[in-house]
Amino acid sequence: MGSDSDSKATPQERVPRHVAVIMDGNGRWARRKGLPRHRGHAEGAESVRAVVRECARLGVQELTLYAFSTENWRRPKTEVHFLMELLRTFLAAEMPEIMENRIRLRAIGRLAELPARVRRDLERAIATSSVNGGMILRLALNYGGRQEILDAAKRIAEAAVRGEIAPQDVTEEALRGCLYDGQMRDPDLLIRTGGEMRISNFLLWEVSYAELWFTPICWPDFREAELRTAFNDYAGRERRFGGLGGEPLSAHGGRRNAGA
Repeated sequence: MGSDSDSKATPQERVPRHVAVIMDGNGRWARRKGLPRHRGHAEGAESVRAVVRECARLGVQELTLYAFSTENWRRPKTEVHFLMELLRTFLAAEMPEIMENRIRLRAIGRLAELPARVRRDLERAIATSSVNGGMILRLALNYGGRQEILDAAKRIAEAAVRGEIAPQDVTEEALRGCLYDGQMRDPDLLIRTGGEMRISNFLLWEVSYAELWFTPICWPDFREAELRTAFNDYAGRERRFGGLGGEPLSAHGGRRNAGA
């Protein structure tokens, strides 16, 4: 569970380099307040803004947000439509701040299956921000962890059929390079809001050694103070990665070229 520690500043050397977030609880937040579900999603967008700003301010290098899963298509069509339009609104409204803070926007998932208008706005935002050199903000859209691994395996199989790779050359790094973002650093910290304690098909390959932090706070109520509490809890942990301990907190991070 999330720690009740105060929100004092986390030492810079112990700030997680890559933070992944499962933004859960928008619907429950709305229901508890007697509001329609879309109000929860709209308020959740405000939390996204707050968390992105704070992560950039604190020196986080990568922030990956689980924005829309492959399973979310099962929701009512009106809710799916609202979420897609909310994404477009967010991209348009936040681009000035993204550029001002030198944030690089990226996306992972089966993006080709998104509505054409969403893909167009997303691709434009990614291209515009590609000149920036600051924090990477990565949106997981139409994303599923099993689907990502399956798609990577298919890419390797296709390469093998073309004679470009032999079975003995299929290494962890080769498979990593076929994931949706082969340059992604393994998350140091995975945060899930809303009270559930599961990973829900998110970054299954990448979070193998991530520290997990769960909180009952629903996403629309998760703001800067809650983020700092999660960071302080993370900073007090010892990460072993299967060893005997004593390794620095940031000893493992997947790919080293996170600044690419």
